[in-house]
Amino acid sequence: MPGRRKLQRRQIQQAALDLVDRDGLHALSMRSLARELGTGTMTLYGYVADRAALDALVVAAVLDEAGPMPADDAMPGGEAAEDAEWRARAAVLALAAWRAICAHPNAIPLILTVRLSSGPALAHGEALLAALAGSGLRGEGLLAAFRAVNGFIVGQAQVQTADLRIAVEKGAPDAAIASAMSLDLAQFPHLREIAAAAAQTTPEAQFRAGLRLVLDGVAAAASVS
Repeated sequence: MPGRRKLQRRQIQQAALDLVDRDGLHALSMRSLARELGTGTMTLYGYVADRAALDALVVAAVLDEAGPMPADDAMPGGEAAEDAEWRARAAVLALAAWRAICAHPNAIPLILTVRLSSGPALAHGEALLAALAGSGLRGEGLLAAFRAVNGFIVGQAQVQTADLRIAVEKGAPDAAIASAMSLDLAQFPHLREIAAAAAQTTPEAQFRAGLRLVLDGVAAAASVS
């Protein structure tokens, strides 16, 4: 009789993410994942201890797609680059995480609750903290900066997901913008203004612009700490 096929962690991780992407977070269970992998539920428990570990696998799969931190020679260098360097590192990490999370919107609830309990999540968090620490912030200031950047990443991913959902429901890619553009100009001039701006740019450009504002705030806080 042939031996039982061994499963690889990466294989289980990817199958869990594929299941969440396709059927939603509510569909994820040890039983459904075992079925996805073509194995028995009890066999799967030999690889994944419990539901918390299963959730962590999904988060790890998402953040694995953010990729490793670029090498030092990919970052700004030279005498005048200390400020530019930490900002560039933080921006690279934030953008990579945003892209990965946007690609898997069904996993966002887990990103919010499990993000610091898996290997890739811990590595990404440490890399982001190391970048932000380059600003000079420490302790509570560094914590505040970390939470501000992480909150911006996930919040913007949620906004992007909501925009896509509205587009699907309304049958038009710019449905949310069109709705805002139809508001009464006298009553909502600023909402009309940013809707017009949104129509002329992309979600990624908007993310980059917002991130610059967040990092400006981090730099300003560091300068007075």
